[in-house]
Amino acid sequence: MNGEIGFYRANEKPYGGFSNLFRREIEFEGVIYPTAEHAYQAGKARRPEVREWLMSAPSPALLSMAAHGLYHWDIAPGWSKTKFERMRAILWEKFTQHQDLNELLLSTGDNRLVELPRTDNPTNRLWGIVNGRGKNMLGILLMDVREELQLQKRTRNIAAR
Repeated sequence: MNGEIGFYRANEKPYGGFSNLFRREIEFEGVIYPTAEHAYQAGKARRPEVREWLMSAPSPALLSMAAHGLYHWDIAPGWSKTKFERMRAILWEKFTQHQDLNELLLSTGDNRLVELPRTDNPTNRLWGIVNGRGKNMLGILLMDVREELQLQKRTRNIAAR
């Protein structure tokens, strides 16, 4: 790997598009969501009324905060086992539905992508790295999607010859 690219806030240039709070509609499972965060959190709710309540949040950041505060009985069964698969599928849709985001992700080459939240808590250490600690699942899933996009691009280039 060449180096490391850190990202976190949706408004940071040039890599704010990697944030799930980045305001870009995506279609997922037949529904159009305002952000990847909306698509992700929609899968977390056990009941439709909880999902509707989450989706009514006035911003992606408030949606995220509300979803993290759900009681365990409001969370879909098996969420801890399915959330990473769901996030990867959402990221695939986000980066294949928007050419500019696709190009941004591919422009990172083979650099390690790392979400770098500023607040140290278990959620941020799961999805990113805080103070040198964390699993960086969002970065890992983005790199997985990037690898698949790179493979598709190489396959198309070979086929075009």
